[in-house]
Amino acid sequence: MQKKRGDFTLSALSIDLSTRDAVRSTIDPEAGKTFLGGRGIGTWLLSSRPMVDALSEDAPLILSTGPLTGSRIPASSRMMISAFSPLTGTIGSCSVGGSLAIQMKRAGFDLIIITGRSRLRLILEIDNARVRFVDEDMPVDLPLSSVFDAYRSFRGSVAAVGPAAFSDCTYASIMVDGSFACGRGGLGSVMASKNLRAIAIRGSEHTVMACDPDGEETARADIIRLFDASPAIMGRSGISLCGTAALVDLMAARRMMPTANFRRTYFEDYRAFSAGRIREEQGPRQHACHGCPIACKKKAHSEIPEYETLSHFGALNENADLAAIIEANRLCNEAGMDTVTAAASIACLAEIRGLRYTGTTLVDKVREIAGARGDGELLRLGSAVLARELGAPEKSMSVKSLELPAYDPRGVYGMALAYGTSTRGACHLRAYPIAHEILRKPVATDRFSFSGKARIIKIAEDLNAVIDSIGGCKFAFLGATLEEYAKGLAAVTGLAYDTHDLLRLGDHIYTLERYINTLRGFRRTDDLLPERFFTEPGTHGPGIEVRPIDKTAFEATLDRYYKIRGCNEDGTVTAERLRELNPCRNR
Repeated sequence: MQKKRGDFTLSALSIDLSTRDAVRSTIDPEAGKTFLGGRGIGTWLLSSRPMVDALSEDAPLILSTGPLTGSRIPASSRMMISAFSPLTGTIGSCSVGGSLAIQMKRAGFDLIIITGRSRLRLILEIDNARVRFVDEDMPVDLPLSSVFDAYRSFRGSVAAVGPAAFSDCTYASIMVDGSFACGRGGLGSVMASKNLRAIAIRGSEHTVMACDPDGEETARADIIRLFDASPAIMGRSGISLCGTAALVDLMAARRMMPTANFRRTYFEDYRAFSAGRIREEQGPRQHACHGCPIACKKKAHSEIPEYETLSHFGALNENADLAAIIEANRLCNEAGMDTVTAAASIACLAEIRGLRYTGTTLVDKVREIAGARGDGELLRLGSAVLARELGAPEKSMSVKSLELPAYDPRGVYGMALAYGTSTRGACHLRAYPIAHEILRKPVATDRFSFSGKARIIKIAEDLNAVIDSIGGCKFAFLGATLEEYAKGLAAVTGLAYDTHDLLRLGDHIYTLERYINTLRGFRRTDDLLPERFFTEPGTHGPGIEVRPIDKTAFEATLDRYYKIRGCNEDGTVTAERLRELNPCRNR
């Protein structure tokens, strides 16, 4: 199926699980042109009901592809799952790989909007234009691998939730194709609250035809050349060869590896879970999202954890047992829960109790969360609630109740600001200043300075909003730039957006997210880091002094960020910016 040149009409499938109705419709082309797809269109749809409770029957769960999904543009097969987060209360959206986005496009849908709550637990099967509501009687505690095995002959893609989602774990994830996690913020709990075990999608009747095939090929070739020339992607220590485990040595060397619940920034035994040790002991093979030449994921006998999981089940918990890290990751994937929040919650509990949970003891804690027994009753609440209930709220290393990932902000000041201003809580992927502060791409910046960081983070947030909306992968931008992807987008859609146009749309998406959070009660105080980072130093190293962050400088940078973003001093969006958002909030 080929759209007319410049046609940005989005095909939507709206499903009400209460009535078991499925209705096909289209989204206003103007909304498509403004919000693109993916995260942008999910944000636009959520803005129509900003105060709904995350787990209520009326709360939508939105699966949305991007305009590049299904095209020949490399690393563009990701999609977004959007909802309100039961963990944080913020707007929540997660990028996820696998082949789900491709199957949706081939079935003829740009997005799927799910509301209601089924009386019986079910699986939603979408086979091209045909929708089936299949009641299922699988045990609630069935491991996710068994759910995926049951659909092995389906020859499509499956998104499913596991036992954690049905036992009220606030950070339950949605797993796609057995390996890819929509993890942060607990969107798996939203899916389970609808009594929806899985979504199986198979498509074969639609293809994405570029408006300008020659332009699409030119953009594709340019992007591939830039991938090949990027040491961060294709180099000897690049993510294509080593996966994200390549970051382990780098973060340790920079003295910014969170250790002992962020009390230190260096773990002496980090080599136990380094990329070299993993290659030596596990012999992993490459595994990729559909059609991606980077192939960052690694598999051996079990899934090889990503950097965040390696570091948090490793250094954050003072654990040097690689086998225990891999097993903890496997248990999280089988139960369907976010590894970052699970590991951080265990580390928080360990500090409060003055203990260490390592090796088999660490694995047992993960089992307790998955089974909702023992300490799992506390741990499944996330570190912010856990710490409050135990009378030590300052021990939770979180922003907006979302736990910090594996980059200590005392070692990278752009990330410190990005954690605070992220619309879904502490998140490295809303801006990812690691690219320029550590990897030196596209240009190097001083990681121990706030100079220029307010504007840099704002632009990075806008850029990543665009990447998440067109179906792109952030790793691709360690080699290519938005210029190449803008050319690809123009060739595929016929809409001649340049980089400036796309960044303007990214600004619109991000500011709308911030406005939604404002309506949900978030203010400036929610953009601050835990006090530990302003009062305690990190771990010094040769030629590196990791000092506490100057809180006055942080707040001054936050002021500059608000001014650039179009916010008041309390972090709320200004009336002038609201007037600009109004046309896009009207239906």
